Amino acid sequence: MGQIKSFCKALTENKYFEWGITLVILINSALIGVETYSENTTIKLIQQIILYIFTIEIVAKYIAADSAKNFFTDGWCIFDLLLVLIGYIPDSLFANASTLMALRTLRVFRVLRLLRAAKELKLIVTVLMRSMSAMFYNLILFLIFVYLYAIVGVSLFRLPDPKTLDAEQLAKYEQLMVEAPNAPTNSPDPYGDISESIFTLFRMLTGEDWTDLRYNLITASEYDLVPVNSAVITTYHVSWFCLAAFLLLNLVTGAVLNNYQLALNDKENEKGQDKQEV
Repeated sequence: MGQIKSFCKALTENKYFEWGITLVILINSALIGVETYSENTTIKLIQQIILYIFTIEIVAKYIAADSAKNFFTDGWCIFDLLLVLIGYIPDSLFANASTLMALRTLRVFRVLRLLRAAKELKLIVTVLMRSMSAMFYNLILFLIFVYLYAIVGVSLFRLPDPKTLDAEQLAKYEQLMVEAPNAPTNSPDPYGDISESIFTLFRMLTGEDWTDLRYNLITASEYDLVPVNSAVITTYHVSWFCLAAFLLLNLVTGAVLNNYQLALNDKENEKGQDKQEV
């Protein structure tokens, strides 16, 4: 048993074995794309052989692990194991077409094995995982401002319900819809309620037609359909865009960059320890 463990450890740590697995991952990923156009027995046979190769790899990793606990606490090992197990679920097991489609969709996630094809990619994924806690608090801060601006947006910019307007105001409302319709025209009032206001703020964050929102509201203000002037409208939209696009998003970027530097330092420390041991 000791010899098998040593062999598996040497195999999984061999650079040529890693290159071979990377090549298999690339072939597997390419064939997944080909299968979206057509399916034939040759492709299925190659995919089955690839599945057996992945099985051999995961078994070798399990044997080479210092303990079962170390194996099952390694996120990459669990990820590879799940993909292999999904590959062995037969299509004939599901009579429901939607369930079968969902299963095939899960198998497409084999492409994500490319994330571990290079140490640099694994480092980036590690950085993202380490940044989750910092990004969580950034998200809380972001949601606080989103909620605040959403309430202000509903309070100041919600258009009146046409059913409640008198003849003169209704005529102005209809003229507004002609001159400054919602974009797209089948969309509701951008600040009609909290949920729609939040979506509008997210839309502004992407830079999608946020200036059109301002111009439409200025026109609504000229028709006395919203109780604010153009200065308030401009201040609201410009301040939100600057706050969200330049401040809040940069906080996320800063958290990622900080953890990237920490991960690089840890990697350098590990290399230094390995050299000392040698």
